[in-house]
Amino acid sequence: MTEEQRISQLRRELHEHNYKYYVLNQPSISDQDFDFMMHELQDLEAKHPELYDANSPTQRVGSDLNQEFKQVVHKYPMLSLANTYSEDDVRDWYDSVSRGLHGEPFEVCCELKYDGLSISLTYEEGRLVRGVTRGDGVQGDDVTANVKTIRSIPLVLPEWERQQKGQRDLFDDTPLIPKSFEIRGEILMPWKVFDRLNDEREVNGEPLFANPRNAASGTLKSQKSDLVASRQLDAYLYYLLGDTLPCDGHYENMVTARKWGFKVSEGMKKVKTLQEVLDFINLWDTERRNLPVATDGIVLKVNDLRQQRALGFTAKSPRWAIAYKYKAERECTRLREVTFQVGRTGAVTPVANMDPVLLAGTTVKRATLNNEDFIRAFDLHIGDYVYVEKGGEIIPKIVGVETSKREPDAKPVTFITHCPECGTPLVRYEGEAAHYCPNDTGCPPQIKGRIEHYIARKAMNIDSLGPETVDDYFRRGLIKNVADLYCIQVQDINGDGSRQKSAQKIVNSIADSTKVPFERVVFALGIRFVGETTAKLLARHFKNIDALAAANIEQLTQVEGIGEVIAKSVVAFFHNPINMDIVERLRGYGVRMGLSEEQMQTVGNALEGKSIVISGVFAHHSRDEYKLLIEQHGGKNVGSISGKTSFILAGDNMGPSKLQKAEKLGIPIVNEDEFLNMIGGQ
Repeated sequence: MTEEQRISQLRRELHEHNYKYYVLNQPSISDQDFDFMMHELQDLEAKHPELYDANSPTQRVGSDLNQEFKQVVHKYPMLSLANTYSEDDVRDWYDSVSRGLHGEPFEVCCELKYDGLSISLTYEEGRLVRGVTRGDGVQGDDVTANVKTIRSIPLVLPEWERQQKGQRDLFDDTPLIPKSFEIRGEILMPWKVFDRLNDEREVNGEPLFANPRNAASGTLKSQKSDLVASRQLDAYLYYLLGDTLPCDGHYENMVTARKWGFKVSEGMKKVKTLQEVLDFINLWDTERRNLPVATDGIVLKVNDLRQQRALGFTAKSPRWAIAYKYKAERECTRLREVTFQVGRTGAVTPVANMDPVLLAGTTVKRATLNNEDFIRAFDLHIGDYVYVEKGGEIIPKIVGVETSKREPDAKPVTFITHCPECGTPLVRYEGEAAHYCPNDTGCPPQIKGRIEHYIARKAMNIDSLGPETVDDYFRRGLIKNVADLYCIQVQDINGDGSRQKSAQKIVNSIADSTKVPFERVVFALGIRFVGETTAKLLARHFKNIDALAAANIEQLTQVEGIGEVIAKSVVAFFHNPINMDIVERLRGYGVRMGLSEEQMQTVGNALEGKSIVISGVFAHHSRDEYKLLIEQHGGKNVGSISGKTSFILAGDNMGPSKLQKAEKLGIPIVNEDEFLNMIGGQ
């Protein structure tokens, strides 16, 4: 593999892991593995500046945006921190700070790195007015209503009231609270709450949360504030921002914030030497296991705010701070058996069932084995003693085998040949590591998985249904495929008659899904290997379902971004009579099977022959609306800047790397108003 190919592979995989981590809250690799991949990509890109891509994972902060919430632009961008697992890197960072300050003495504030969901809280006149998630660093989700249910976050600051009424003690030297300020921290689910929640979910047959971070994130993004309140989330605050801060030092500001009523870690410490920094890291490597919440490292910050400003920022992170992450915990336990699970796409995943072992604060009994190649690489045998890790406190995985303890008569683990759910012979597609059950229309887990996929927010957005409801309807025989959803009547799901309102809401939500745009319908159909982006490419190229269904492999691979594997999957899907019957039924129920007249309409040719990059946050239209306008006026949307780019349509908070690349190549920057005038003022 060439270095150019490796760069492409790393970018693709890191984008996928970013999506799983920030959008789905379902990480599939450890933080350490992710960081190693990111560092490798950064090094390769530094060697090959000619392969610059403004959309590379190294150029952006991962996103956890959830479109069900209102988006709020951060007054101060919420950047991520550079991180390391090496004390040598900490020394290098310390030396770089010293060089950046030209030898001027400096202090470092050492803090615990809490493993939860980043939050920004805005207070005005002593009252909480807004809580916003980190999002993509530029804008995040407004989760104020949910934040207000967290008891450790003050809604009103009593000190402000005393301050306004002149009731402060004469000898009280606590700095005054500013009229407006922002304080940032981490929303967390305590270990004991996490364990209780997973116990309840296991009893109810619901999927377990992988770790407290995922549980906290999923909870905070719930549309039901009463559910959030019941989950007993906690919050630790670690950063104060504003135009008029009380002190000139970060540590002193946080001590002050604690006096104002905020929950600030008692473990925070200000030190003056590198050795003190390393001592703090070593102390908490053990002590953190006694904390009631999850931590995964230490954050180091230059304390003096003036010195922070002097050191400044890179495109992605501050130079005056770094995160040191502890290495993954590892334990040895015995492999009892291997079972096999079937997912929505038909992918078969082997699962190791082991003797229980305590790891990173939780009892571990199961670990994913990924695929057949993974099993063969470790030469796994039943009864083996295996090493298990939970890097970054996520889903455990086997990382090694103690072959010296293997019994002479131990039998090797063999991958199954037939689906454990429906008995269909498994297949392995070229270039794929996983085995698949091809019986996508008759295998129960796949049927239910396809229905769950169909109702998802980014597909048909039938938000009144969930996995548990789908499973209930499937077991009761109400639905056997996605088309059956449109046959559900209120009386079918109203039970004893006491759920009339919720039943009507479900029926209405299903009916409303017929308004979903065609490209999302293509995604919702659940065609193997066709993700959200691929669905848009297919929908915009073929315009309607009939043209897509009639396309052959050659026609499909002519679409930019569609390879042979995807093309074969699309052809197979539409050649299955059961799938075509479902499509026709959906058409009959009013589901959109083609682009809308507005999407099909060519308004003008003002942008004909122009390749346009969109960047930033816009006021008049959404990014998708601007993409549509570009296509309607003859232009072409492109994702990255190159010498062929005609201009950049730029909103607020355009990425600095894109701006730098545009200036280097001499590419014009066009704002919203200029663009709208260009196409006739729409």
